[in-house]
Amino acid sequence: MAVNTLMTWTFLSETAVTRDIEDILIEGERAEIAYKTIRDIAVVTNKRIIIADRQGLTGKKVEMYTIPFKSIVMYSSENGGMLDTNAGLELWTKAGTFKLNINKKVDIRKLDRLIAEQIL
Repeated sequence: MAVNTLMTWTFLSETAVTRDIEDILIEGERAEIAYKTIRDIAVVTNKRIIIADRQGLTGKKVEMYTIPFKSIVMYSSENGGMLDTNAGLELWTKAGTFKLNINKKVDIRKLDRLIAEQIL
């Protein structure tokens, strides 16, 4: 069965939560972990996954994507093999499917547990 992926992001390594992300968290929401992406940052909170995507040459324009955990209906995780060192997560949501490519520096099982704790 072919799946049309809406968007794909790559999580490169763990990093600190930035001020611009902290500023958009709602009451009762807390950042659990943050990842460096190709151009910016992704943060997993206790309510959602937030991905900031810097745009343009200067990177001053930032588009924020939010995937609420309550919208995820199914997900799969794949750890990297011997030859394929990158892992991945696929999230099926009410809006469509999202793909998260996970660098070998990121603990895929830690991320898997954080998502499971919120949606199960």
